[in-house]
Amino acid sequence: MKFANLDYEVIGEGEPVLIIHGWGISKLTMKGAFEPIFREVDGYKRFYIDLPGMGDSEHGDVKNSDDILKLLHEFAVDVIKEPFLIIGQSYAGLLARGFVNKFPELIGKIILLVPCMIPGVKKGRVEQLKVVQRDDELLGSLTKEERESFTLMNVVLTKVVWERYKKYLMPALESADWDFLNNVLDGSFTFDPDDIEEPCEIPCLIIAAKQDTEVGYKDQFDLMEKYTNSTYIAVENAGHNLQIEQSEIFENIVKNWLMTH
Repeated sequence: MKFANLDYEVIGEGEPVLIIHGWGISKLTMKGAFEPIFREVDGYKRFYIDLPGMGDSEHGDVKNSDDILKLLHEFAVDVIKEPFLIIGQSYAGLLARGFVNKFPELIGKIILLVPCMIPGVKKGRVEQLKVVQRDDELLGSLTKEERESFTLMNVVLTKVVWERYKKYLMPALESADWDFLNNVLDGSFTFDPDDIEEPCEIPCLIIAAKQDTEVGYKDQFDLMEKYTNSTYIAVENAGHNLQIEQSEIFENIVKNWLMTH
């Protein structure tokens, strides 16, 4: 389905959930991560959205995160039409906090998956790449392009993780308009999304990865001062693609939190 220049998909019935992916990927990645969870936790209507210039969405006249936030707000008001759970992964963790900053009355719960804290590439206290598990036979069977893509930020290099990466990450990465992302879109806001007058009491789950080379895990802990009703978890042996590297742990964390909030 389309709303303005945004492509989206709706699955299920119940409490609405707006699920937003990170920089350069698509709703395919988020469906791979969250559908196994929502198939076991009933009562949620999932809105998976492709951000401008990613997945099946056109970039339109979008230039920065303020423009994207405006589109997301219009989508929420015109399509979702009631308060919802917002889920933001990586760059969308920044977008989600911008949404909470400007429109907190529309948000019932928050999940931040490896959220970007500071706009830009590898900003803040990020980790050095440290592979914790590798299958050299598998890596030797990949093409040069596959191997370079797979080893860029993943820290668990096994066949199971490769199959997930090939299914849920590579097609999303290939669908992105990289000229737009690299040369046009500014990921920054014109305001600080974490500059809020009063502490946010909306229930919030923050999932970080201990070996995350892109956004790290230490800066995310500081969000607990702003989001006072929050749960923070840093997963060991996981990088920025935590949801495919430690899928069972990730799914159990989210399921348990949803069932208790």
